[in-house]
Amino acid sequence: MRIYVAGPYSSGNIIQILNNVHTGTKYCVKLLKEGHEPFCPWLDYQFHFYDNTLTVEDYYRYSISWLEVSDTIHILPHSENSKGTFKEIERAIELCIPVIFLTEYDLL
Repeated sequence: MRIYVAGPYSSGNIIQILNNVHTGTKYCVKLLKEGHEPFCPWLDYQFHFYDNTLTVEDYYRYSISWLEVSDTIHILPHSENSKGTFKEIERAIELCIPVIFLTEYDLL
């Protein structure tokens, strides 16, 4: 199953950004090991190492294009303040893509 994983990425605090990357990527690895095909936006930073001219809009367009072909979207806990996640949820609803809100238990 193609699963788009959404949750907070950015923050005003570098430690929180690293925690967000850790949480999102760890959950994507769990899904991959379960036999799913997760989209992991926390790995997008690697594009910057090869082309630092990409814009925020390029990243958003890339992510949304993957969301639009996903079977479902999983929302990480503590995503309620993420503007990007809110937009992803809105787009999923527009496309009738099931939205699954995860709990801390789901991350284990």
